[in-house]
Amino acid sequence: MSDQIQELLNLVDNSLSVDGATVKVLDAAKFRKNIGKLVERSATASDSSAGWSRYLIRAAALELGVYAASIHELYLARGRGEVPMTFTTPAFNLRALSFHAASAMFRAANKINGGAFIFELARSEMSYTAQRPSEYATNILAAAVAEGFVGPVFIQGDHFQVSAKKYATDAQAELQAVRDLSIEAMAAGFYNIDVDTSTLVDIHLPTVAEQQALNCKLSSELSAFIRENEPAGVTISIGGEIGEVGTVNSTEPELRAYMDGYNAEMKKLAPGKPGLSKISVLTGTSHGGTVLADGSLAEVTIAFDVLRDLSRVARSEYGMGGTVQHGASTVAEENFNKFVQNEAIEVHLATNFTTMFFDNVPADFKKEMYAWLDVNSAGDRKPGMTDEQFYYKTRKNAVGPFKAKSYALPEEAKAKLIAAWEAQFDMLFNLLGVKDTKEYVTKYITSAKVAPKLADYVKADVAAEDVSDLAD
Repeated sequence: MSDQIQELLNLVDNSLSVDGATVKVLDAAKFRKNIGKLVERSATASDSSAGWSRYLIRAAALELGVYAASIHELYLARGRGEVPMTFTTPAFNLRALSFHAASAMFRAANKINGGAFIFELARSEMSYTAQRPSEYATNILAAAVAEGFVGPVFIQGDHFQVSAKKYATDAQAELQAVRDLSIEAMAAGFYNIDVDTSTLVDIHLPTVAEQQALNCKLSSELSAFIRENEPAGVTISIGGEIGEVGTVNSTEPELRAYMDGYNAEMKKLAPGKPGLSKISVLTGTSHGGTVLADGSLAEVTIAFDVLRDLSRVARSEYGMGGTVQHGASTVAEENFNKFVQNEAIEVHLATNFTTMFFDNVPADFKKEMYAWLDVNSAGDRKPGMTDEQFYYKTRKNAVGPFKAKSYALPEEAKAKLIAAWEAQFDMLFNLLGVKDTKEYVTKYITSAKVAPKLADYVKADVAAEDVSDLAD
């Protein structure tokens, strides 16, 4: 055994053993207590010990009954009417201190026997948070282990999006980038992927079918690629998207045009293979919300009837679980139960948890990050923009560069932040009906428990890419 591996085993008080690529848990309680040390090594090391830390955590998690899974079968059961419309699955983008945030989330779930909730990260977020899929999945699986959660864990690639700008310049290179990311993500345990080619919808074309044609074609091609490469025993939950969030509200003709075109293409490209489990629609929100000059957020008005009406079409006509709501972090809390009432299958939440990070870290640390933004994000400061608007727009860019310093924050500072996050998860789980959804997960989720491959973890890092024009 190498000195490096022995050092990692020492971090967890030798609660694991390693023989070649075989990992055994010798003392589960001791491992749970010390797993955060491996997480930090995974997040901050620049040598192969980062990859080894991730491999050890995923292999040990599997032995302890924690495994990455697809939510596909649960969503299709909802489409068949076998699962009641008493909950909307929340999908959380955990950008900063993801392990700590996920630990708070699992604690919230354990209190209420929750099982239908998703951890996700967008293609864009992977760059500015400095978290590739294997690191993010490690943070999530480790948090489940630390909190004694057992069962399937849903990790999702949010907005695996095609850049319209890059597609116009070199279409094949851009599509290959999304294919490569899908392979990387699936190897890490991302068994739920939102394919997003909605950036290429052209609303200036004369008919809805023509407007959606390229979106249908490319999303089906990427879906067929995912089906061809998904792990044995796993049916990746794939989501599609009608149009970019922040534009005009979706309509039933758009949904039908997209789905009819998509399904026709899938029959040619992947005959007999499953298609989409859900569909993202536009209801009047935007990613991150709109910040006003004084730093407050503009009031959001959601067309809940769009969610309801299109969910019903998605289920009855196309067998999907329903519609997905993006850009919901800035929605008033009293409106969250309306997602359930209006039959949305999933709702995505990101921005508010970033806001809570900056609101709860020590003032001097926040000041240091903002000073960094003044220099490194100066190009994003538009004429007439107030400081409040500038920092709100750009602060996410500081998450990755300050990742190591975030881990190094005093324990009492992290405890304050984690407590705030946990209270928010408690509230959202209640409003979204997550209580006792583990019963449905146990009944319907049949994903194979996939063992990790060491070669997927101990390898060269993937370089960050320019994602400035992609959605979160």
